[in-house]
Amino acid sequence: MADNNLFTLRIITPDRVFYEGEASMVEFNTTEGEIGIYKQHVPTTVIVSPGILTITEEGGTKEAALHAGFAEILQDEVVILAEIIEWPGEIDAGRAEAAKERAEERLRSKTPETDVLRAETALQRALARIHVIK
Repeated sequence: MADNNLFTLRIITPDRVFYEGEASMVEFNTTEGEIGIYKQHVPTTVIVSPGILTITEEGGTKEAALHAGFAEILQDEVVILAEIIEWPGEIDAGRAEAAKERAEERLRSKTPETDVLRAETALQRALARIHVIK
């Protein structure tokens, strides 16, 4: 019997269709804060911020590191156009840890030339990657 609480979720990157399936909920970060979407959500468009994307399906949940993009939310469909998104198995743990350390060092020893927003975004991306693989 089909679950009437499911909606279509599609996540597309410039390189591939990352995910296409039915979900009962999807959660991710936006520029306005964290959002959780169920079927019949108020239609809107949001800007994605770096963080963890959680997909709730009939069989459980999946997590991925989502870095940037846009999301179109309709009542029965969500489409995320992602700049970069990675499943846990696609993430290099050593590289993510090194990126975290570099970003933290930039923020600790910032100079007038330091791009603080870029360093904070790099830190958020690294933390999302680390969380997803643990």
